[in-house]
Amino acid sequence: MADQQKAQPKQASKVENSAADKDARALNAAVAALNRGETIAYPTEAVWGLGCDPDNPRALERLLTLKQRDPAKGMILIAGDIDQLDPWLAGITPSQRETLLASWPGPHTWLVPDNGRAHPLLRGEHSQVALRLSDHPLVARLCRAFRGPIVSTSANLAGTLPARSSEEVRAAFGQRVAVILEGELGRYPRPSTIHELTTGRILRP
Repeated sequence: MADQQKAQPKQASKVENSAADKDARALNAAVAALNRGETIAYPTEAVWGLGCDPDNPRALERLLTLKQRDPAKGMILIAGDIDQLDPWLAGITPSQRETLLASWPGPHTWLVPDNGRAHPLLRGEHSQVALRLSDHPLVARLCRAFRGPIVSTSANLAGTLPARSSEEVRAAFGQRVAVILEGELGRYPRPSTIHELTTGRILRP
């Protein structure tokens, strides 16, 4: 009996290691897809998102076409660490940086004046780029594994409701999404609040 009791933690550890290996393989597959210029899907703070490499013009075009999104609208850039966003934040004042850090990481997207770093398809017709430092653990791990921020736009065709499960993502996009990174949505009931950094205005509560 004592031997059986001792064996149980080993079995539990084996199961935990197997789950960790599976998660690592899924994360690596998502990063590989991003590096190939493909589109991935992943859970965010409130809804499922579609993402790609923000520095790959063909990837940006592919994502916009897949979603049937108007390129003029632009898309959001999300990161797991503040230093990943530094190239897009160059030029803001110390007080503006403090404003960002007061709400990050968290469900707050900030429109920051574009310093020329953002690709036009990411920025859209705007003079600002939308940035968020995510507090979703899987998103943060994904960005760290990719070693940079990724594009984030809700996983839905333009004009339809955002997906709230991986099943809804599959129903909407099928095999056109290279990797669906399984995971749970965050704890927030609605998409991130959108603020304008230069004015402090809230554009989406």
